[in-house]
Amino acid sequence: MTGAIWNLLLGLAWVLLSGDFSGLNLLVGMVFGYIALVLIEPQVSALKGYPARIPRIIGFLGFFLKELVQANLRVAFDIVTPPWHMQPGVIAMPLSARTEMEITMVANLISLTPGTLSLDVSDDRKVLYIHAMFLDDEEELRRNLKEMEHRALELFR
Repeated sequence: MTGAIWNLLLGLAWVLLSGDFSGLNLLVGMVFGYIALVLIEPQVSALKGYPARIPRIIGFLGFFLKELVQANLRVAFDIVTPPWHMQPGVIAMPLSARTEMEITMVANLISLTPGTLSLDVSDDRKVLYIHAMFLDDEEELRRNLKEMEHRALELFR
């Protein structure tokens, strides 16, 4: 978290010093700030691991956008075509996430994807109950959801 704050502060300093108060200029400042933080990371222990986190975030965003588009297309196709292909059902997915923040993030990512909805977490916080619109292949759905959970948890580690 310290690295992100420093990156934002360096980006804001870039904006103030350049006098161009646009979003694009802030982005440029943050890119230059990121490069500076990568260079000084070995000397500053508070920045440990920060440079590796940004590529993981970008990779996750690409993965999630791909999943989001695929899910939207599948739901839209099912709505537009007369014989509905949906087979709704509820599954229990064992969680690798342990903290409240991790569980909340995984549950929200699943609910943001059309066709799936997080319903509940077990009392011991080890199982997430999910309603799926397309439960024709339960194992494939579990694999996809576990992949999303794994990629989301990589952002924290």
